Amino acid sequence: MALRQIIIIGGGLSGLICSLNLQKSGFQTLVIEKKNYPFHRVCGEYISNEVRPFLASLGIHPEELSAATLNHFQLSSVTGKELILPLDLGGFGISRFTLDHFIYEKAKAAGVSFIIGKKVQNVKYLQDHFEVELQGGAIEKGHFVIGAYGKRSKLDQVMKRKFFSKRSPYMGVKYHINYPEQAPDLISLHNFKNGYCGINKVEGNAYNLCYLTARSNLTTTIAEMEENTLFDNPFLREIFTSAEFIFKKPLVINEISFETKELVANHIFMCGDAAGMITPLCGNGMAMAIHSAKILSEVIIKYAHQKNAQLIIEKAYNKEWNKYFKARLWKGRQIQKLFGQSWVSNVSVELARKVPPFANFIMKQTHGDPF
Repeated sequence: MALRQIIIIGGGLSGLICSLNLQKSGFQTLVIEKKNYPFHRVCGEYISNEVRPFLASLGIHPEELSAATLNHFQLSSVTGKELILPLDLGGFGISRFTLDHFIYEKAKAAGVSFIIGKKVQNVKYLQDHFEVELQGGAIEKGHFVIGAYGKRSKLDQVMKRKFFSKRSPYMGVKYHINYPEQAPDLISLHNFKNGYCGINKVEGNAYNLCYLTARSNLTTTIAEMEENTLFDNPFLREIFTSAEFIFKKPLVINEISFETKELVANHIFMCGDAAGMITPLCGNGMAMAIHSAKILSEVIIKYAHQKNAQLIIEKAYNKEWNKYFKARLWKGRQIQKLFGQSWVSNVSVELARKVPPFANFIMKQTHGDPF
């Protein structure tokens, strides 16, 4: 069996971007994705414009996908206190259904190999190469392995990653809706008890509505939780009662962890949500996934042909990733504490309204510089 140069587990945003950048730099790359494209993911579907220069270098232009232009931000407290201000840097809204499929097709055209519809059962590091065991028993061998499989996977359990043993109190829920009452250039973040909900336009006439909630809010059904908890915020009550819901039922993901994760586990380079999640004011995880893919792929490109490349890349990747994300993740976790509780969110919104520099400072902490 041929020894592949790069094997990427997970064909989401970070995995696809890694594969495309590596393939364009001459590395033969295999992506293993358990689902069939195109498909939806639980995601805020907002991307800061910080990613545009890098995406353009890969031939990815959001306007070609009819992405929505977003340049204003709305914040509401649990009780409905409201703040609207210009969105730092600006951004765009695009569904993962459309964006991931587009990059998948672009990666295929560039020569990236794909195994679709198969789960990875285990990964073994054998000093000079990896063995990746697929569902059904097939083995793929590679020089380097990238873990880009998302927030939580059975692979994390197999590798005994520390965060996996800690139960997470959070879950995510996503819908697509028709809601023309919201301005198409506006991204909103509405607080409710123990959670917050983002809404913004994506391509076409659809709006993405995605919220993070404490699992303790869910005592019966999701619909009843929404009515009993989210509806306390008058903005959310209006959205849920007047919007047309495109999805027949919501997409749900459980056990969303904000614990610190190892960047390299069992010598596998973790990327995107597998490496760590940001918990920002207005949602910027997609930009972080893209940036982390850029950092990792460029480190591999630089050092892959050196002696002891595995250890050199591990060290360099840790250094570069911490340079850009360690402080940003910490700030995101602190900002999260300002929201999801009635009095705290009311005070935070009121302070942001009365002290614009405070609002601008908080927003800047959730975004990086263009790259």
